[in-house]
Parts: sequence; structure tokens; C-alpha cells
Amino acid sequence: MSHVSQAPVTTPDAAPAPPAPRAYSEVKGWFSAYDQVLFDWFLTRQADDAAQRGDLLELGAFMGKSAIFLGRYLRDGEEFTVCDLFDSPPPDDSNLAEMRGSYPTLTRRGFDTNYLTFHEALPTVVQAPTSVVADRVRPDSCRFVHIDASHLHEHVVQDIESSRIVAAPGAVIVFDDYRSAHCPGVAAAVWAAVATGGLRLICVSASKLYATWDDPMPHQAALLTWLEGRTDLWHGVDVIDGRPLVRIGDEGVVAPAPPQPLRAAPEPAAAAPAKAPGPRPGAGWRRLAKDLLPPVVTRAIVARRRARR
Repeated sequence: MSHVSQAPVTTPDAAPAPPAPRAYSEVKGWFSAYDQVLFDWFLTRQADDAAQRGDLLELGAFMGKSAIFLGRYLRDGEEFTVCDLFDSPPPDDSNLAEMRGSYPTLTRRGFDTNYLTFHEALPTVVQAPTSVVADRVRPDSCRFVHIDASHLHEHVVQDIESSRIVAAPGAVIVFDDYRSAHCPGVAAAVWAAVATGGLRLICVSASKLYATWDDPMPHQAALLTWLEGRTDLWHGVDVIDGRPLVRIGDEGVVAPAPPQPLRAAPEPAAAAPAKAPGPRPGAGWRRLAKDLLPPVVTRAIVARRRARR
């Protein structure tokens, strides 16, 4: 069984425990089917390579959707670290505004509940700004790093540098929101690292950029061979600054089988049956008259009541 260390929950006890999801699809987050397929390909390829050892790292977890997915690929002797502020105070006013605007429902307790629905133990959770990662994670130790934390340029620059420090040889580094219109700081930081910082491109999807700090050619050669056999993903190759970049798009791809809950969640309490409406005023005597009296008598009673109105 994989070794996973469990960090204590620091959310205030007063916070209500959220309901456990009944299926992976109920976990809130943004993780497209084609990126799930790409994550699965990279991580399975690493698992099949006995020489590619190392830990997993995620910067920015939200409610745990991608972390739950990543946790399935942890091997014996490896560690999975997740770093996120969750509901801790942000380090600066810009980060505070970002948290309030983009992640108002993010809580540590919500992440814990979701993750433990699908895994026996939590990953190592660092509830702090991602700037501390280089001090908390061993250098040259991570084979796969997923970065989806702050969208502020200066924070992304720091996250990129942290990934360089912790990356094992041949590690895959994945950046979310590298082309999203609402977070240009991510694009500016990532493409600067590609242009002048030594980050080497492997491929891009519509949502994520996959890169390495080492030679990307072994990844790209295997990736292109795999893509040639698929009709549910399209791909092309561009050349940027003399180096190839594989572009990948969706042609009806289906996500891998989702993580399954460890145990069935209790069904929500059934709503109390609606009360049958009571009889309308006067309805009782009309039913009784219809059942017991001759029709001529019933008509006479009805006519007399109408005359009194």
C-alpha cells in the first residue's frame, strides 16, 4: 500500500462538515475529459517505467477533483503533497481579492471530505501559500507536478521556480489556465519561462500546458505514437523557437473510468409526503347525499342551498 502521511485538519470546528459526494462527478472543479486522458497517459507511462521514480505534487487544489484523480497513481514508497491556502488568510491584499472573487466556497474541510470519500488517507497537506513548497518538499523528488494555484503573475513566477527545484529528472510539469482570458498573469509567467527560463514544452491542450525541465523529446515521441492510434483526439505539431510543440484537441474523447467511492454514501433523507388537501367546505354532505339519498331529494337540497347564497 502506498505511503501517505496525513496532515491535521485546521479548519475551525464551528465550520459545518459538507456532505460526502456520492460520485466523482459530484466533486466540484474543472477537469476536462481530454486532460483526464492526458494525465492518465503520462502517469501510467511513468508507472510502467521502473526508472521513473518520484513523488506527486499539486499546487492549488480547490475541492480536490484533480487531487483525487492523481492519488490513484501513487506507488509504494512515494508521497503525494497538496499545497493550498484553503480557508487560511492570504499573504497579501491581491491574493485576498482573488480568493474572495474566484474561490469563495473553498474550505479545507470540504477538500478533506471529498478526498477521503475516494482514498483511505489524506495526502500530505500543506495549508499555506505555495511559496513555501520549495522548503517543504525535497529537491529533485517529484515526477509529476500540477500547478493550478494563484493566477497572479508574481505568484505563478514563484510556483514555476518551485517546480524547477522539486522536479526529478524527466518530471512532467503541468500548468492550468495558461491561455485563459481571465488570468493573463499565468500566460505571461509560463511563456516567459519557456522563452528564457529553460522550461521545455511537451504539449498543450485547450486548458493545460505540459512541460519539463529536461529533454522533452522522449515524452513527445511516445506521445505522438500513442496519438496516431486514437480517433477521439486530434493533434498537430507546431515549431516554436526551433522546438516542436504537440497540440491536442478533443474529438469526442471519453474520460477514463472515474475514481469510485470507498463506501456508499447514505441516501439523502426522503422528503415527507405531501399532505392530501382537506375536503372543501360542503364537500362532505354532498358525497353523503349522493351515496344515500334519492336523486330527486339531493337535487332539492342543492337548489335550496344555492337559493340561500
